[in-house]
Amino acid sequence: QVQLVESGGGLVQAGGSLRLSCAASGRTFSSYYMGWFRQAPGKEREFVGAFKSSGGDTVYADSVKGRFTVSSDSANDKVYLQMKSLKPDATAVYYCAAAIIDYRDYDVPRTDRRYAYWGQGTQVTVSS
Repeated sequence: QVQLVESGGGLVQAGGSLRLSCAASGRTFSSYYMGWFRQAPGKEREFVGAFKSSGGDTVYADSVKGRFTVSSDSANDKVYLQMKSLKPDATAVYYCAAAIIDYRDYDVPRTDRRYAYWGQGTQVTVSS
């Protein structure tokens, strides 16, 4: 069992930056995919970025590539989402998620159904 707690959300002006944190507890995330998703009002939850904790590339949604960066501090079981050049359409609740690694996966999962563990979410609001 993994517990995830996000923090760092808030109000930021368009063009600004924000860093979200996700603290993991319970079992360590050494055998998980760790990812970020977001859900805007009236929209479905969408993939932002994720990585395989045992190594490999981090994958991103095309809409955030080059502006958002997912990183981790494995010693402290934390995952971060650095967001730059924020746009108003980034306004959403951001969720940290974890998925158990399956040897049949050919890539880092991008669908939320694949992730079994979720944080409570943190609100990010980007004003124009």
